Amino acid sequence: MTAATAPKLRRVSRAAARRIALAAQGFGRPRPQRPPGTRQIAELIRRLGVLQLDSVNVFSRAHYMPVFSRLGPYDRALLDRIAGHGGGSDRDRRLVEYWGHEASLIPVELHPLFRWRMARVHDFAWGSMTRTAFDRPELIKETLQRVADAGPIRASETGTSARAERRPGVMWNWHEGKRALEYLFFAGEVAAAGRVNFERRYDLPERVLPPEVLHASTPDEADAQRELVRISARALGVATEPDLGDYFRLPRADSKARVAELVADGELVPVEVEGWNAPAYLWPAARIPRRIHARALLSPFDSLIWFRDRAERVFEFRYRIEIYTPAPKREYGYYVLPFLLGDSLVARVDLKSDRQASVLRVQGAHAEAGVDLAYVALELAAELDEVRGWLKLDGLAVRRRGDLSRPLADAVKALH
Repeated sequence: MTAATAPKLRRVSRAAARRIALAAQGFGRPRPQRPPGTRQIAELIRRLGVLQLDSVNVFSRAHYMPVFSRLGPYDRALLDRIAGHGGGSDRDRRLVEYWGHEASLIPVELHPLFRWRMARVHDFAWGSMTRTAFDRPELIKETLQRVADAGPIRASETGTSARAERRPGVMWNWHEGKRALEYLFFAGEVAAAGRVNFERRYDLPERVLPPEVLHASTPDEADAQRELVRISARALGVATEPDLGDYFRLPRADSKARVAELVADGELVPVEVEGWNAPAYLWPAARIPRRIHARALLSPFDSLIWFRDRAERVFEFRYRIEIYTPAPKREYGYYVLPFLLGDSLVARVDLKSDRQASVLRVQGAHAEAGVDLAYVALELAAELDEVRGWLKLDGLAVRRRGDLSRPLADAVKALH
């Protein structure tokens, strides 16, 4: 086919791409009027394909917030139940933990799609894990036996202890028993039975996974990766190849190959998106709403924005988490959540749940250039008040930091 006869790429405006992305991520419809139940929560997570986990709890655990952002106030115990979290026996296993996009909750039926990653543990696991496996294979064997004998177990029950002192610059002070467990978990030889107080419990896969998942045939690596890209494409709506590969952390060479194969099979439609400096691909069944009427605070680990290059490309919003930035060098704050209003990211808010005082504290509030401060403040105040109630906090306090803080404080005051 010559250049003259090649089909012309479909063009998508930047605004349409933004609406496609939001609808694909579950923001295309109003929140339910009644608190959502287990079925709605599970359906949302199947649509997203993954919920990222993170240990920072200054505001709320990362995996709780994306559900609230899309469905509004819900009973977090329902999510705990389908994830196997909590100490009770009232569980309905629909989610399981694995390295999907970092540490993540994934629909349990997707677990076999990651067996290729488990088989290639030495290509993907962190160096400290693989060094332990190479240097102390007997420890790996002993740890697996301990899980078999006594699981579910915590890392502290492996018979080893953490270093007495933390080393500067080391984020996780893992002892050898923890590294052995994490290696086995990455390799799929143990599974996450759940978490209690956010501490992972490890057990044998046959005591965690449903039989139909445990005994499902192992997909070919390329087939599994293609299915992961399909899930990513449905969840993103319109995306570049790096967007699609990042969603489940595929190696770049594999991501390129799988996307090309899906394009050749007609499962992804190449498009040109206005203002994007990279080829884009449309999921054929993606909705293109005329308008998006969203209002949501977004966790830093929300799948809508976790790939910062994509967030900047889609929303013209440069976002970096500053948790690991020294306080004097932070521009916006420690735990900053972007605020989605309509189809745009219009502000960013540094939040802290002061549980002892039962107050949701706004440590800082900054508006994006050109927004209507008064309107954004009113909408943000209403959303913050809804979040406060969901978190079962009594008060909402605004610190005077940032250009949005004064109108936000006035709007909060007017609520009560």
